[in-house]
Amino acid sequence: MLDQKRLHLRAAFFQAIRSFFQEQGFLEVDTPIRQPLVIPEHNIIPVPSGTYFLQSSPELYMKRLLASGCEQIFQICRCFRSGERGRLHLEEFVMLEWYRLDADYTILMEDCEKLFQFLDSELADCRFPVSLHEPWEKVTVEQAFQKYCSVSPGDALRQDTFDLLLVEEVEPNLGRKTPTILYDYPLELASLARPKADHIGIAERFELYVEGIELANGFSELTDPVQQRSRFEEEYAKMDASQKRQKKMPELFLQDLGKINQAAGIAMGLDRLFMLIIGQDSLDDAVPFAPDELDM
Repeated sequence: MLDQKRLHLRAAFFQAIRSFFQEQGFLEVDTPIRQPLVIPEHNIIPVPSGTYFLQSSPELYMKRLLASGCEQIFQICRCFRSGERGRLHLEEFVMLEWYRLDADYTILMEDCEKLFQFLDSELADCRFPVSLHEPWEKVTVEQAFQKYCSVSPGDALRQDTFDLLLVEEVEPNLGRKTPTILYDYPLELASLARPKADHIGIAERFELYVEGIELANGFSELTDPVQQRSRFEEEYAKMDASQKRQKKMPELFLQDLGKINQAAGIAMGLDRLFMLIIGQDSLDDAVPFAPDELDM
């Protein structure tokens, strides 16, 4: 359980994030927490809520708001993912997502730098564990695997070892002096991201790391509904029988997606970020109540 000081810090942390986006001209929005379907992602298990699901992300509905005419939106919300429990994982957690029309993933990278510098200046009792004012490290997935692994990303995908190598050999080296932006992921690992022009098999996706911990996942949005339907079908094909309830195509989302020309969006785990800036190494010490402190 957080003490009074850290409860006040957490409240100031959320308020500072809202202030940053409001000063940047973003509209704060809210979307349904209970949803009839979720983004088709075979590696994320949603939490059922009656005949619906608790949201694993507000992404589908926030993009539909973009399609309706919103230009810059953000949301701080509760998200839920079944079976996620560990030092850096909770089944219920707080997510920050923001989206921009007429933008790509490079603009989101700049947003991250500005947001972190704003928080560093506004939160006197919180400190980032790395330098924010030196140039941030930016490295492609290809470069990172060449530096830290014995195989290429393509070989790792074919051998079904990509995730293992990323977690065990690449991530521990990222974000040690400054935040690290790991970008240009294989297209197979970016089902909602736009392919990178003139780079076959690469998607405009990046992840942000501090002290080896992944904090955010952003990308230039795939806005072609035909391609997106095909990507979703590929995700459905990877699901097992226990995920049958998830195999429902988000038709309204796909209809609205075609109304968007260009956009970019990002999700950031706020519990992890707060954990880092208060100098803790477990999410249990960064949330008001850890799961083990609840009545069972």
